[in-house]
Amino acid sequence: MNPDAMGEGRRWLRQAEQDLDDARYNLEGDRYHLVCFLSQQSAEKALKAFLYARGEEMVWGHSVSELCKRAVSLDKDLERIRRDAVTLDKYYIPTRYPNGLPGGIPAEAFEKRDADRAIEITEGVIKIIETKI
Repeated sequence: MNPDAMGEGRRWLRQAEQDLDDARYNLEGDRYHLVCFLSQQSAEKALKAFLYARGEEMVWGHSVSELCKRAVSLDKDLERIRRDAVTLDKYYIPTRYPNGLPGGIPAEAFEKRDADRAIEITEGVIKIIETKI
């Protein structure tokens, strides 16, 4: 077990908060695909922060859904964010790669409502993780 598990968790949470701030910044520039991706990244890192803070040493994967399952197994209180947080997995690949979409490019495929919802979900994830670390 990492002797400074809580410190490692806080380090990951700081980056999650920065990614969310970057998502908000991109929202102002109408870069909705980037907002969605950065929101997914932020939630992913926040969940990893929780897992590291709980003593896990090797936290792999990018699926918010899978990370949520692991987090809920350690703290049932996190179940309340799981249903919304899994939505963010949709923003991992299609927000970045044209071949992740049936046509067009990511910069044209996402709208403000997608970006607003992604930020809202991520804010909820970070809020609860902050209370746990």
